[in-house]
Amino acid sequence: MRGRSLAAALALAFGATTLTVFVLVGSFLYVALEKQIKAQDNLDIVLAARHARRLAEELESAQSLRDHSERLTSVVLGNEALSMEVFDPDGKRAIEHNIAGALAAPDAASGAATVAGLPPLTRVAATARITEADIGDWTGRNGAPIRGIFTDARLRNGDTASLLVARNMSDRWRLLDRYRDKLNMAGVAGVVLAMLLGYLLIRAALRPLRDIAASASLVTVNRLDTRIAVARVPSELEALVASLNAMLERVEHGFQRLSRFTADLAHDMRTPLSNMRGAAEVALARPRSVDEYETLLASNLEECDRLSRMIESVLFLARAEHPQFVKQLREFDAAQELTHIAEYFEGIADDANVRLRVSGAATVTADLELFRRAVSNLLANAIRYTPPGGEIVLDAGASAEAVRVSVENQGQPIPAEHLERIFDRFYRVDPSRSSLPSSGLPQGSTGSTGLGLAIVRTIMELHGGSVHAESDARSTRFVVKFPRAS
Repeated sequence: MRGRSLAAALALAFGATTLTVFVLVGSFLYVALEKQIKAQDNLDIVLAARHARRLAEELESAQSLRDHSERLTSVVLGNEALSMEVFDPDGKRAIEHNIAGALAAPDAASGAATVAGLPPLTRVAATARITEADIGDWTGRNGAPIRGIFTDARLRNGDTASLLVARNMSDRWRLLDRYRDKLNMAGVAGVVLAMLLGYLLIRAALRPLRDIAASASLVTVNRLDTRIAVARVPSELEALVASLNAMLERVEHGFQRLSRFTADLAHDMRTPLSNMRGAAEVALARPRSVDEYETLLASNLEECDRLSRMIESVLFLARAEHPQFVKQLREFDAAQELTHIAEYFEGIADDANVRLRVSGAATVTADLELFRRAVSNLLANAIRYTPPGGEIVLDAGASAEAVRVSVENQGQPIPAEHLERIFDRFYRVDPSRSSLPSSGLPQGSTGSTGLGLAIVRTIMELHGGSVHAESDARSTRFVVKFPRAS
């Protein structure tokens, strides 16, 4: 099943984020505008009420209210939303302006509007200061939202008149409704635009990833040397490209090594099989004596032993390369172990007319079985190439950084160009140079399978150490170094 698009997911997330921001900003602007409009309207109502009460207090009587109605209504002139009603001391409406049936309801009997027809409002005393807290809210007879102040005013003759200054808020609510609708439209359009632009920008930003994928698709078994090359890679992807190229390089080297190893293994296994087959064919060509058949079986048995050691060595190398290969580290006397190994090889060395000598002293921390196998392989290799009458020295020493164990033998020097490659699997400087029969080797050594030195290097890598060879006209030395235990 095809996964969802990363560009689409990021665009949706970007759109959701933009929508959230728009909602928060739009709500803030709407509330801020509503508060600003309400504050301005409250101020207009309070000022108009104060002015109207001050003008009323300058009049003599209720009749003066009617005579000077224009003077009082001038307070709300110029603003069609503002209305005024003035009631005489008897509670009857004396003046009305711009009410449009929104304020006092007429009395059912007389048809005249009175104070009793007003909604239940808090009346401000004639001596009290008019403030915004005195503003009340109600709904007019025509359903319009109304805000206003109902206050008393003391006339000069001592009578008390009442004034109602109100504002029809319908235009304000319509303004706010239109503003909210525009915010909603702008928010929806902004979110859609943000998602579209975000999708396009994200696709453009992800183009280097598509180029990397296209470049990686060119890597095949026959083209392992291909590397990911993307022009103008963003800095965030440089580490990814470098890691992928490093991985491809490791895969290439591993594949090449595996190919060489497979070819060398097939070649080396073919040799003993060919020997066995050839000997059997020769033996079957004509009747043979019992001794000849015994000799053939002994030769074939020797070749079988060689194949068995080769297979066992290959299996060991395969297990050693596994990350979960277990080592049993312990501390032991290296010189003592070298002595035991020399005693084990003493019979083989005598047959080859080679002397063995152990020198030095050191304590090493390593896997004892692997230590014995590494030194045995080096000693078997030294016996094979040491001329008769020569001497092999097994030496142990220690420094501040490592414990050194060397196997030195006399004999023909190894050319410098071969010193590093001799640790490769199935590599031989001279395949014809072998003075030690493979059947005479103790268990754990590899004979002339071409894997002995490769196993030594693998063992040292398992211990975090190293191995190298030195060769001159006097002797050849194989040196392994085990790191000091921390």
